[in-house]
Amino acid sequence: MTETAHIYIGFDSKEVVAYHVLCQSILEKSSIPVSFTPIVLDNLGKIFTRERNPLQSTEFSFSRFLVPHLSNYEGWSLFADCDMLMRTDIAKLWELRDDRYAAMCVKHSYVPKVETKFLGQVQTKYEKKNWSSVILFNNAKCKKLNLDYVNTATGLELHQFKWLESEDLIGELPPSWNWLVNEYEHSEDANLVHFTDGGPYFEEYKNDDYAQEWFAARDRVLHVTQRK
Repeated sequence: MTETAHIYIGFDSKEVVAYHVLCQSILEKSSIPVSFTPIVLDNLGKIFTRERNPLQSTEFSFSRFLVPHLSNYEGWSLFADCDMLMRTDIAKLWELRDDRYAAMCVKHSYVPKVETKFLGQVQTKYEKKNWSSVILFNNAKCKKLNLDYVNTATGLELHQFKWLESEDLIGELPPSWNWLVNEYEHSEDANLVHFTDGGPYFEEYKNDDYAQEWFAARDRVLHVTQRK
């Protein structure tokens, strides 16, 4: 039996369309069953209690680290920011899971080119920037991410993977699985592109690299087949 890829996507009330377009781009190319769980603050009830940090640019900046808990610390789960577009079969990413690791991600090494992101959000700069925007969680090895830890740990402790005993537990994914638009040059080999500064759904970013592909996916989401 083909294993279902369990996908958790950060949901932000300012980027609703982004969530649906990412799901569409995954669905229409996937050769394996997938399940989607949006990480919506209003759905988390009493399990996510930390106050919003003024530096966080999205509603899911820290709630993403609840994925192992939401997965009952079993199997593998994929987390992705919503401001992304899948350009290939997600099965290719799912096949990269390696049980030697607790988590796997693209290990970016860069300094952001811009000082502000969408809606005037400050572009924070820190070590391991954007590593956590796509994570394959080997959930059984991520039990440190319990409710108490996720609600009380500092932002850097979470985003810099300090919840792991060793850096050796972080597996490396190829850069094509979190290709940073406007930070990296255009590549037809980019599998999962990330509009990290602001997606095409914001006016000032509508002409960004890969934007036309994003709009095409959006139009397929909005398409309604006429009844005969």
